[in-house]
Amino acid sequence: QVQLVESGGGTVQAGGSLRLSCAASGNIYIMYNMGWYRQPPGKQRELVAIATRGPITNYADSVKGRFTISRDNAKNTVSLQMNSLKPEDTAVYYCNVDVVNQGRNRASYWGQGTQVTVSS
Repeated sequence: QVQLVESGGGTVQAGGSLRLSCAASGNIYIMYNMGWYRQPPGKQRELVAIATRGPITNYADSVKGRFTISRDNAKNTVSLQMNSLKPEDTAVYYCNVDVVNQGRNRASYWGQGTQVTVSS
């Protein structure tokens, strides 16, 4: 099993910044993609940003130029720096990792979610 611990959510005014962090631990042999998703109130979960092992990064159009994803392969951590936040960024943010375990089995894991609220 793989455990994910997220931190860094909260409430901020529009234009402000927040940094989310996610630490993975447990049965990890190789960490492939690490990413962040979000689920706004009443909407489906959507991709925010993803970083491959390379890392190659990819962002949702709505956050390009404002959010930056980074990962530390040695520590199995991934972070999301969110700047110039807007009320429409309000959502529960979830960390997601794509892992091969010691038994060479591949699986995807989700964090518990952290609330980000941006007030206007």
